[in-house]
Amino acid sequence: MSTWRKRIRFSRWAAAGALLLAAASVGRSVASGSPTVPRPEDVAAGARTLSGEGDEKLFVPPGAYVGGQGVVEPADREIEVAAAVAGRIAKVEVREGQRVARGDVIVELDSAVEAAMVEIAKAEVARDEAELTKARNGQRAEDRRAVEAEAQAARARADQSKGIEERLRKAAQGGGATGDDVDRAAKQAAQDLATANAAEARRNAAFAGSRYEDLAAAQARLQASKARLSEAEARLEQRLVRAPIDGEVLSVKVRAGEQYQPGSDGLVILGDTSKLRVRIDVDERDVAAVQTGADVIVRVASHPGVDFTGKVAEIGRRMGRKNVRADDPVERNDTKILEVVCDLEKSGGLYVGQRVVGFVARAGD
Repeated sequence: MSTWRKRIRFSRWAAAGALLLAAASVGRSVASGSPTVPRPEDVAAGARTLSGEGDEKLFVPPGAYVGGQGVVEPADREIEVAAAVAGRIAKVEVREGQRVARGDVIVELDSAVEAAMVEIAKAEVARDEAELTKARNGQRAEDRRAVEAEAQAARARADQSKGIEERLRKAAQGGGATGDDVDRAAKQAAQDLATANAAEARRNAAFAGSRYEDLAAAQARLQASKARLSEAEARLEQRLVRAPIDGEVLSVKVRAGEQYQPGSDGLVILGDTSKLRVRIDVDERDVAAVQTGADVIVRVASHPGVDFTGKVAEIGRRMGRKNVRADDPVERNDTKILEVVCDLEKSGGLYVGQRVVGFVARAGD
């Protein structure tokens, strides 16, 4: 069979297949009916009666309320505690659910180098304190007695040399001594006198103590060493991450042995759970109907039939984007909201971060 005949036969089979697919598509369209007319199964689904369990849209209390999605939060907003410096995490001192007090160590970074620097700085302070004490007190009593004895001995030698000079001068007048003997005696007397004067000067300095300049220099060295000790202690303290508030550990985000870098996620999340609040997103269309002190009803899917009541404590001052979404296909996500914070009278069974539906009583109703 020639090549062109094969091509014609293949084209016919392809055309027949395409016609069959088109016919099947048309048949399905005819069988499904009009796209604008609901099918019987759709009508049945729309007419069904729901129990309300788990359907947040049905949690609407009787009366005039402004509703909105909300989230449970601590008495104050959560705190993501971070460290001021980088380092290897040596120890995590807390666990989730544990209560801590302000100032408690929650995470410890490796601090071997910083601890050594503190010890060095302490030694320098001790050295400079001893130098200052020495400068203030002068020499010891034993040293003072030694320089006193040296001065007395030098003075005695000087007096002796002076006496020898005087006797030789008298002897020279009678021919009993030469001029050279007198000159040598005079020079020795002058030398011994200078030595005595120097010894007495050293004695006076020993008893007078250090000069003002020496004391000032010693004090400055001590102040500098104390400042270095304070710096070393501050660097060591930075390795200890402490709780900034009294509260509960909501999440521990690190483990011992991990490397921490400032600017990354925090180490631990804390919150004051002694009292829980609810932050509700109120649609921009309803903000005029909300006022401080209004009654609030909070309902949550995990507690069907239970009302958590409270009061509006704070009303935001700036419109923003939605914080909580209901995952409803028809929900409008492009609207602005105003945050309304509500204090709950009782919050047992609620958890921080849990989604709720809040209803705020309309003002004037």
